Amino acid sequence: MRPRQSGFTLVELLLAITLMGLLLALAYGGLRAAWKASDSGQDMLEQSGKLRITHQFIRKQLNLMLPLAFETNEEQGGERIVFEGGAGQVIFVGPMPGYLARGGPQVQLLQLVDGRDGLDLQFMNAPLQDFELELLNDVEPVVLLEGLNSAAFEFLELDELGQPLGWVSDWATPSILPAAVRLNLQFPDGYSVHWPELVATARLDATAVSGGTTGAETYSQRIQDMIRRSSDPQDTN
Repeated sequence: MRPRQSGFTLVELLLAITLMGLLLALAYGGLRAAWKASDSGQDMLEQSGKLRITHQFIRKQLNLMLPLAFETNEEQGGERIVFEGGAGQVIFVGPMPGYLARGGPQVQLLQLVDGRDGLDLQFMNAPLQDFELELLNDVEPVVLLEGLNSAAFEFLELDELGQPLGWVSDWATPSILPAAVRLNLQFPDGYSVHWPELVATARLDATAVSGGTTGAETYSQRIQDMIRRSSDPQDTN
């Protein structure tokens, strides 16, 4: 009589293989979901970091606007142009961080242009000394943000008494600085981060083209207080 051999039947083997396949599929699904979550979180961190750096850079550069002329308007009797602004761009003079530029004050251009996936916000600068507008055409633009759904600059006007008149999309007095510059923009639906409100106030008196100016911090704080009061109807003080 032949001895009985131990082992698995074909049915048991097929059942084990099926169960193993199910476990591997579940494990792979879990790993794939974890990879996607990790990639999504990494993308969100990168977007958030880029947005924060861009927001801080634009605010700082606009805060440091100087009432220095980068051009004269001969048609207006040699009027000094210290600031030009519209919904799509702003041009002004200000210092740059030392690691980005050298040679004193820089003419700076923030411009909205049509990009591949929407509007792009780009930045260019050139030294104020011997400056001509054509020089900016030779500068390679730095793209700060891309794929915007909509974007526009606005400027705060003051009356003769220094009180806010309201926000306008076209700066009509290039011989003086606006009291404040606001940048509104929207990302496409589904974008994972939000653009914080950006209202940059000039640290120097907007009417100061030459000569003495009011204290930088005092003037900036006064403009910020006026903006806050004008946007809060309950604040009557």
